[in-house]
Amino acid sequence: MAWLQARWYARRLSPALWPLAPLSLLFALLAALRRLAYRRGWLASQVLPVPVIVVGNLTVGGAGKTPLVLWLAQALAGRGWRPGIVSRGYGGSQAEPQPVTAAATPEQVGDEPVLLAARSGLPVWVGRDRVAAGRALLQACPEVNLLLCDDGLQHYRLRRDVEVAIFDGRGAGNGCLLPLGPLREPLGRVRQVQALVFNGAPDHRVLRAAPSLPDYGMTLAPGSFYRLGQPQQRCTTAELAGRRLHAVAGIGDPGRFFRTLEQLGLAFVPHPFSDHHAYSADELAFPAGEVILMTEKDAVKCARLNLGEAWVLPVEAHLPPELIEVLLEILNGRKAP
Repeated sequence: MAWLQARWYARRLSPALWPLAPLSLLFALLAALRRLAYRRGWLASQVLPVPVIVVGNLTVGGAGKTPLVLWLAQALAGRGWRPGIVSRGYGGSQAEPQPVTAAATPEQVGDEPVLLAARSGLPVWVGRDRVAAGRALLQACPEVNLLLCDDGLQHYRLRRDVEVAIFDGRGAGNGCLLPLGPLREPLGRVRQVQALVFNGAPDHRVLRAAPSLPDYGMTLAPGSFYRLGQPQQRCTTAELAGRRLHAVAGIGDPGRFFRTLEQLGLAFVPHPFSDHHAYSADELAFPAGEVILMTEKDAVKCARLNLGEAWVLPVEAHLPPELIEVLLEILNGRKAP
């Protein structure tokens, strides 16, 4: 998978991927037929009784959706809305809708929903059918008057009022559809969303695909390291400097975490893993006295492992307030909080 992703995110199509072109054409045809079926009403989209904001990406893997959802939830709550969060629960074993708490296990509900529940303090529900998960959340929490859907840009069965598409610094990669490239849908799909967010340098091909669409830059500001399993215990960068460090990252772009650590002035051994990787203690068994650094997303999966000294680096998204104003203009056109 690492070999494939390295070629997906090259700026030009690698000749090594040419044999995948027929499969990419088939994928494009099936995706187009599915979109046409929903547009013509052959497949029905379900409308929920509250506005829905979908935060998603056109590329496979993570691009920073979870920090963006947390920022949106906080900003909207500050403007009088009462949000709830819906997620598919990728990697979890439970298919039926169910609530998520900070004490839930990633094996059951997925890693990102656990992080969302712990950080937001809002109602979070997961389910492979996001429509059913949304309805279950609203029934259990009738005070909720807005749903944020973490991922689901391609889940057309759920009717949405607002779509926000996010790209990280890798942009659209080589611009090709799966499996020839990283795109789930053609790049022109961005013309149908209401806002673009770039978690890193903007991709000019994306901007050219939707020249009139508002776009916003997102930065992830690191917080203070806290001890895995003991969040009340804190650690400064200076206390880690000079020690033998192992940086572990199982996110969409592990390099993003490694670059953050470099910007903090830390020297470390990088250990990239695939997105949503399920860790074992053996994989993280480093010599005594050596230290593990990890993301919060990885921490929710490693909390129950018997590891040595491990520290977690939280990050917080920062975006221009104009994004909220654009979303509120759309939302208030349907229903005031």
